[in-house]
Amino acid sequence: MNTNWIKTRQTQFTAYASTYIIIVIALLGGLNYLAQRHNKSVDLTSNKRYSLSDQTDKIVKNLKQDVKVTIFDKTEGFPKAKDLLERYANLSGKLTVEYIDPYKKPTVARAAGVKTEGQIFVESGAKKEEARSLSEEELTGAIIRVIKTGDRSLCAVSGSGEHTLDEQGRKGYSGIKDALEKSNYKTRTISLLEKPEVPKDCTVLLVGGPRFDYLEPAVNAIKTYVEAGGHAMFFLDPPLKMGKEDIRDNNELAAAIAAWGITLNKDLALDTSGVGQVFGLGPEVPLVTTYSSHAIVRDLKEVATAFPLARTMDAKAGDKGTAEKLFSSSANSYATSNLSAGEITINPAKDKKGPLDLGAAATINTADKNNPGRVVVVGSSEWASNGFLKFNGNRDMFLNMVNWLSADEDLISIRPKDPEDQRLSLNKNQMSMVMWTSVILIPGLIILAGISVWMRRR
Repeated sequence: MNTNWIKTRQTQFTAYASTYIIIVIALLGGLNYLAQRHNKSVDLTSNKRYSLSDQTDKIVKNLKQDVKVTIFDKTEGFPKAKDLLERYANLSGKLTVEYIDPYKKPTVARAAGVKTEGQIFVESGAKKEEARSLSEEELTGAIIRVIKTGDRSLCAVSGSGEHTLDEQGRKGYSGIKDALEKSNYKTRTISLLEKPEVPKDCTVLLVGGPRFDYLEPAVNAIKTYVEAGGHAMFFLDPPLKMGKEDIRDNNELAAAIAAWGITLNKDLALDTSGVGQVFGLGPEVPLVTTYSSHAIVRDLKEVATAFPLARTMDAKAGDKGTAEKLFSSSANSYATSNLSAGEITINPAKDKKGPLDLGAAATINTADKNNPGRVVVVGSSEWASNGFLKFNGNRDMFLNMVNWLSADEDLISIRPKDPEDQRLSLNKNQMSMVMWTSVILIPGLIILAGISVWMRRR
């Protein structure tokens, strides 16, 4: 037997095996190094619950000052917190995270004012805010509060049947109050009946669906405020004359808004596309998927919004300002001027056909060219109510309007979703596909299959 040949073969095999092992170890080491330096993951969940929102990504990546997030919890609770907090830390070197066990470092916890397990504090410079829960919405809100300087407040007008900030029901505005306060805005209610003057410390004025006419002093107070560089949003419903809650025309307020470039029409938009049926909505709730390039809506291109009982408007250059549309209804919509019938119907030969403008924004000329007034007008007030605020993009739309009005354009984006929110979010094409598939294709296939079986059994 040739023992030299066997030894040579063994040596070659050992060399090959050693080489393969070294290559595998090198590859694993390289992959591990890349994984440590480039922490990437793929979120396949239906509502992207493990992905940070556009707003968080935008804010954290653009941090100009150092921000520190500290969580006080038991050591065994840290892995759950790291799942979210490390995603924040990976976005920017200016954000750091510290995990402290209050039982192991009681003096540090006491100095920080810790009262319960799981408390989270966000600090930047001398400012310190608490995130009320381990959620993206709370954390990002706390970051916004520590990096933004100056007070911002929204003043809601009351006294003429408007939606109120404290009302918890479906028609109330308590939802927008909560959303604003999480975004570092203070809220309060003012009456222009008692004192026809808008306080100067109001960053944004909200006129949310008045049912009665504004008196001339109140309209003049709003005009003076806006034309001196103020910022206001008007959610004005069509003047429906049916039921016990008729809505007045509010002609003087509409005339003031028309001077700024936005003409409100006395009509009602009806969506006949049938797409809203996917969400259980009727034609009286136009579904919007068409937006302009304005800063308020440019991030909402693939998101649907809904506007119940909405009137249309025309945006152009006015006597005192220049306006542009924000969004429009579908091409399969009509504007009817019959606002008093018990059952509203469409007359294609008479009614204006869509797309119909339902929202607009205007920049108002002032004596100070560096401080123009800003106005947003929407032909519906219920779209921002508790009953509709959580519908797809409605909440983002409202907050984007407030951010634009208060010159916080850097905050305009798609915000964190509720991690438990499992509602379907579809764009226009996807909704059409669902409708045709569920209404035409599947029933048609079932009918054809039934006919085929019947024909074979004859």
